[in-house]
Amino acid sequence: MKGLFITIEGPDGAGKSTQIEQLKEHFKNQGKDIVITREPGGTEISEKIRDIILDNANTAMADTTEALLYAASRAQHVHQKIIPALKKGKVVICDRFVHSSLVYQGIGRGLGVEEVKAINNFAIEGIKPDVTLFFDISPETALKRKTKNNEGDRLENEKVDFHKRVYEGYKRLIEKYPEEFTIIDANGTIEEIHKEVIKAIG
Repeated sequence: MKGLFITIEGPDGAGKSTQIEQLKEHFKNQGKDIVITREPGGTEISEKIRDIILDNANTAMADTTEALLYAASRAQHVHQKIIPALKKGKVVICDRFVHSSLVYQGIGRGLGVEEVKAINNFAIEGIKPDVTLFFDISPETALKRKTKNNEGDRLENEKVDFHKRVYEGYKRLIEKYPEEFTIIDANGTIEEIHKEVIKAIG
């Protein structure tokens, strides 16, 4: 692939969206062609699956269903949007990717990292990020930021214990696959974090 694939990971409310916008401007100033996208979502079909996953009314959803829906959304996203963009040499910046599923469903839901990884290996057609940035911030601080101005979606409204498991899950994953992550301290100012991000992507 000719392009550059960057994924952004971290707890809900870690400031990913703000930094993605900053990163977009950075690459635009370099004259690069940029695609900003997210998971679950990114295509019309994937966004419809996202609506099902995050709907607060879907409290009866089985954990396995949730994991499979994430993988289905990702499969469409990779096939329809990410691979074509990378083949054209574009910079693709994605808010969440496979690591989120390994943590949220594999560890947070207790389905198992290897089990969720197997589902997603089938979905992603061999595509892996060139850079994965993990925005490191405590789940309590992140959730306060996230839910300050909105009621939150089905996953954001999970109990704080779930979000703590997710945060610890990221830490476990980073320990297991250190070469796959660059850690960003997400407690600083927007400018401080942006400088750290730019340094990380080289």
